Amino acid sequence: MTDRSTRPLAVFDLDNTVADTAHRQHFLENRPRDWNGFFAAAPQDPPLAEGVALAVESAGECEIVYLTGRPERCRRDTVEWLAAHGLPEGRVFMRSNADRRPARFTKLEILRRLARDREVRVLVDDDELVCDDAERAGFTVVRARWAGRSAALEDAQEREGRT
Repeated sequence: MTDRSTRPLAVFDLDNTVADTAHRQHFLENRPRDWNGFFAAAPQDPPLAEGVALAVESAGECEIVYLTGRPERCRRDTVEWLAAHGLPEGRVFMRSNADRRPARFTKLEILRRLARDREVRVLVDDDELVCDDAERAGFTVVRARWAGRSAALEDAQEREGRT
């Protein structure tokens, strides 16, 4: 049996990587954005088959870690959603409720911290800016392009640091 503390890490984003957020994008289309509504609807996200399959496959060789821009206040819903949809168990890293930095900053900071002690085999994420910065930092990246793009979500990720 492989010791969990020595297995490489496979790091997965949630929104539009393993969870389909299309049904809740409308909360972000108007100003002010309805962040409470957006996150309250997350438990109804359907799973994205491609992302789920990649997470399950990766769990054969790697310890799974979830790295999301969702705020900490969403932890219970997030952990319950992962379990309900058969995703592998794994630590969940979330931004603090008050952190409004763009996801590319918060995620890269956590990736670098994880890489101090363990091999990060891959990051799987849909945010092109997160992927670009992770690749520049030397991480192997799989770009999750299997969900529909949302200009409102992309703007929110970069400008408002909310997801």
